[in-house]
Amino acid sequence: MRRNPDYIIVGGGSTGCALAGRLTEDADTHVTLFEQGPPDRNPWIHLPVTYYKVCKGPLLSRYSYERSAEQAPADDPTMIQARVLGGGSSVNAMLYVRGVPDDYDGWAARGADGWSYADVLPYFKRAEGNNRFHGAAHNSQGPLGVSDARYIDPLTRVWLQASQQAGLPYNPDFNSGEQSGVGLYQVTTRDGRRSSAAVAYIRPATGRPNFDLRTNCRARRILFDGQRAIGVEFIERGVRHHLMAEREVILSAGAIATPHLLLLSGIGPADHLGAHNIPIVSDLPGVGQNYQDHMEMSLVYSLSDAYGYDKYKKPWWAAKAGLEYLLFRSGPVTSNVAEAGGFWWSSNGTANPDIQLFFLAGAGVEEGVDSVPGGNGCTISVSQTRPKSRGFIELAGADSGLQPRIVPNYLTHPDDIRCLADGARLVQDIMKQPVLSRYVDQGHIPARPLSTPADFDTFVRSQAHPGLHPCGTCRMGNDPMAVVDPKLRVRGVEGLRIADASVMPDVISGNLNSVVIMIGEKAADLLRNRSSAEQAVATPARICSTLKD
Repeated sequence: MRRNPDYIIVGGGSTGCALAGRLTEDADTHVTLFEQGPPDRNPWIHLPVTYYKVCKGPLLSRYSYERSAEQAPADDPTMIQARVLGGGSSVNAMLYVRGVPDDYDGWAARGADGWSYADVLPYFKRAEGNNRFHGAAHNSQGPLGVSDARYIDPLTRVWLQASQQAGLPYNPDFNSGEQSGVGLYQVTTRDGRRSSAAVAYIRPATGRPNFDLRTNCRARRILFDGQRAIGVEFIERGVRHHLMAEREVILSAGAIATPHLLLLSGIGPADHLGAHNIPIVSDLPGVGQNYQDHMEMSLVYSLSDAYGYDKYKKPWWAAKAGLEYLLFRSGPVTSNVAEAGGFWWSSNGTANPDIQLFFLAGAGVEEGVDSVPGGNGCTISVSQTRPKSRGFIELAGADSGLQPRIVPNYLTHPDDIRCLADGARLVQDIMKQPVLSRYVDQGHIPARPLSTPADFDTFVRSQAHPGLHPCGTCRMGNDPMAVVDPKLRVRGVEGLRIADASVMPDVISGNLNSVVIMIGEKAADLLRNRSSAEQAVATPARICSTLKD
């Protein structure tokens, strides 16, 4: 007879995969991992250049959200989260960005004791298998492949030169603790293939007798015995089941699905639960509050000749790239397209950069633009890394099949609009530099240069969209609005923790995937009552010796 698992993890995204992989390294610890989506067998997942196919395809959950009066109407106001093993790490652009030390020191200052930069750096390093860096900030021996892109389009290098002409210094490592400047992004790839959390943590765990992976299973609610979480009710192949946990249930379903599942299970604001006739297990007013996301927008330019990646839309160019990959595991197929970018300051007066740039040597990859005049273009995306607008998530009804109500309140703080407008100004300045003059034909989005404050304001309001980095909806801390304590335990109940982007007190200054993997690594130690130093002692000597700085 199969025994109940020690731990049930709900959500096979980046954090859930990292957590399951680490916990099952202990042979006596039995883990069941639920993932609502399918296994990561889609071949487009694993080729870096084809991420655009999966990030817009069926491996996503789409959530409608309500736009604020500060934003222009949109035809498709949706937020998406990955619904596939590996979560966002299986569909994202693979950028490896950690933010800055102040991000995590800010978490600690808000009550997340044990989550300062000094506290979390060992977990970033434990996860990281970097092919260039090793030392005080990096590790080359971790399971997550982090590498320099094997192929960089020549236009990307020209854009970096233009950025330096515009006064931005070159930065060889955005994850050193100093983020400002421009440079090439490192990406989560290994040997020319995507290194998702599923690849890094679940493949090594496959076949372990103490690990049970259940894909295509949707959790409906958490089961309680009084105030203690004892299991999960889930749907598999249309049939409702219960599974009990011997020790704990861990929610790793993401910043939208995790608070939604808590509310459906009776954990959240008492008045809100009562309005939906849901029995109250724990009155936690912070569940679903503190919703945050980066906002992004893109400027698109048409090029004077067949530069960049748009030429690979033609069959013979595509065949050439495919053959190069098959023979040598190199060439354009190994690129994530968003090869370069940078971090700089807006006029908001922040201590750290609050503008992030992404250069893509292709037309409208982020905007869904199929073509530009002449057929060849490039895209520069602008993201605000330190948004001040805050929203919330709540129930639309007590039926678990209903989407939650998402009210993100994007762009309701004036500093958010100012930051994005300054980012557009910065992009326009870079794109008019002499080194780009032979490559750039004209602007496409916007069609003419923005010049007046009203131009920039209108452009931001009409073009800004979610950066797909939702977080903060079950934040950790020690105040009445905190949902979890610094050990990730849900307040007011027993046997229940959360480990995903929802626990972040504030969004970090950059892409989130490395951060949620770090959360999974740290959560494993919290569950095993280990510190990072103790885990280093438990690491095999061969690997341990390579971790010394």
